Amino acid sequence: MRALIQRVKRASVTIDGKIFSEINQGLLILLGIEEEDSQEDINWLAGKIARLRIFSDENEAMNLSVQDISGDCLVVSQFTLHANTKKGNRPSFIKAAKPEIAIPLYEKFVLQLENETSKKVKTGTFGAMMDVSLINDGPVTIWIDSKKRE
Repeated sequence: MRALIQRVKRASVTIDGKIFSEINQGLLILLGIEEEDSQEDINWLAGKIARLRIFSDENEAMNLSVQDISGDCLVVSQFTLHANTKKGNRPSFIKAAKPEIAIPLYEKFVLQLENETSKKVKTGTFGAMMDVSLINDGPVTIWIDSKKRE
């Protein structure tokens, strides 16, 4: 399971010209799911994101988590995070989970993140063509892969 996390001042998802979800200060989380992902990946990644100290404290040091600031989270499914660009110029998405596997894992991830943050998590629509807008705060962008726990 891979997540690209962006600290944002605001973010939104628009589908068919209408705002579907929007948040204020918090995290925009682009989530990629692969076939081998499990509940263990969900638990580890949701916990890591909820406790990630990337918001500034009173001394302007990155010392606070999204929980600490009562920030919002917006999770958007993005199978392209599993793009393989090793051969040629056209990415392969063979490692990305098919919808019948990915959708339940995506939904479980959202629920686990809600449990970790004690706050409702906003989402996009799995598989929909979405316009994602954000005002990046910093910018601060973090890449996390549950298989590489670095």
